[in-house]
Amino acid sequence: MKIVDWAYRVCCWILGVVFIYAGTTKLFSPRVFAVLIEAYGIVPDVLLMPVAVFLPALEVAAGIGILFDVKGSLAAISGLVVMFLLILGYGIHMGLDVDCGCFGPEDPEALAFHGLRSAFNRDLGLMAGVVFAYAWRRYRGIAPKSLTRYLKISKIIKKENLA
Repeated sequence: MKIVDWAYRVCCWILGVVFIYAGTTKLFSPRVFAVLIEAYGIVPDVLLMPVAVFLPALEVAAGIGILFDVKGSLAAISGLVVMFLLILGYGIHMGLDVDCGCFGPEDPEALAFHGLRSAFNRDLGLMAGVVFAYAWRRYRGIAPKSLTRYLKISKIIKKENLA
């Protein structure tokens, strides 16, 4: 296995762990996350709680998916990163002095200085990882596994355990 193959796996693991951690911290306190979302002023009040629950759940699911190289998980992560970059860019453009909300209420940036620029730069790094993962998949012809494959494997394991 080439060193770049290892770099691809490490990149996917880093993306997965970051998204699982970020999503999990927000899922534990959706009300606080809803307040952070409200500070940007782009989500209607009626949708604050659904978004505050759905978005972190999607982050966790995409993070787990990329750990196991499940089809669609890298696309979900790239979509989330693009969305986060757009929202952070909007906040920077508008001069908002709010917490990015990236890692929930215990975000060190929230305690330190409420800066959106560092979160934007971090997300650019995540996007670089996404671009690398896509490029390496294309170059090596790596095809992610479908979720149904994992479900079929779990059914086979259950049948073997019952026998």
